[in-house]
Amino acid sequence: MLKNLQTGPSLRIGVLGGGQLGLMMIQSAINLDLRVEVMDPSNQAPCARLTHRFVQGDLNNVESVYQFGKDLDVVTIEIEHVSVEGLRKLEQSGVKVVPKPDHIAIIQDKGLQKQFFKDNQIPTSDFILIESGGDISSLGLPIVQKLRTGGYDGRGVQILKTTNDILERGFVEASVLEKAVDIDKELGVIVARNASGKTSIFPVVESVFDPKVNLVSSLISPANIDVDTAAKAQKLALSVVEAMDFEGLMAVELFLDADGNLLVNEVAPRTHNSGHHTIEANRTSQFDQHLRAVVGIPFGDVSLLHNAAGMMNLLGSADAFGAPVYDGLSEALSMPGVHPHLYGKSEVKPYRKMGHITVTGSDMNFVQEKLLKLRDSLCVNGSKKK
Repeated sequence: MLKNLQTGPSLRIGVLGGGQLGLMMIQSAINLDLRVEVMDPSNQAPCARLTHRFVQGDLNNVESVYQFGKDLDVVTIEIEHVSVEGLRKLEQSGVKVVPKPDHIAIIQDKGLQKQFFKDNQIPTSDFILIESGGDISSLGLPIVQKLRTGGYDGRGVQILKTTNDILERGFVEASVLEKAVDIDKELGVIVARNASGKTSIFPVVESVFDPKVNLVSSLISPANIDVDTAAKAQKLALSVVEAMDFEGLMAVELFLDADGNLLVNEVAPRTHNSGHHTIEANRTSQFDQHLRAVVGIPFGDVSLLHNAAGMMNLLGSADAFGAPVYDGLSEALSMPGVHPHLYGKSEVKPYRKMGHITVTGSDMNFVQEKLLKLRDSLCVNGSKKK
């Protein structure tokens, strides 16, 4: 833990990745005078115009990561696809790295991640690992095939139900093959854990996925599950961070199957889409809590401020290109309980995350009614078509 809980210019915090997660982290950091410095490969990244210092560089280049962070007090991430060796070099030179490089290495590789669950008796779906060119049919059908490395935001994950699916769409790269789960609900739990082993667990959320693009389209908080299931989900998420001796903030994605069993699907070692609603819905947001874990500030209260909350991602339309045009935004801004967040991306692409909308209210019926209305009235188009 950092000494004296410094803020201001005497404490230098580096973030690898300058996307929307970094942008919302900076918004939280300002309140505590935590001055965040960012590296991202694009000079058009959302963080580029907001950060205390911006460096354009390759997140997967050992030397670029080291040169960016070598004079900083602490380095963290907003995306896990970064150079682990660069982070290890920083750690060896005395820079604090949160989360730990070895933990990022496990989570970067979905095969290592699944093996970690198995080795630590953490319930997860049955799986096998195949090398590049391996037999995709060896686990039977239907299956979920996931690339071991490089997948992000639904890319690199697909459901294969038939032999033709394998022939037409099967990945040839090294993969995880998972037995398809009869899913009742997809749940998420965000857990923060600091260097002293203190933890903070957010209420369980329920995610709704868009099967076309394999992305979360919306979520509700708290999840529509009974108290006992919610407690079990939080306990299971906590078991993951404890088994890993994790430091930082982790999003744990869970399946609740048709028989009522909870299974860990995947984890992310950072702030996550399933926690965006916490900015308005909880007393302390996931971004605040992540920074508290990184800097060593005591965790905040994560209890709900509202009886119900929901979140809807704003994705680029199927044929959207060019500068973003937010159709229906004026109407959304006039609705009570509706909180838009636009990420400042200069170019829209099909299904690219351009922002999100949080809805808060006195009951879930109010929230779901507003989400449905927003889904029908709000879309992100572009200034030109391809």
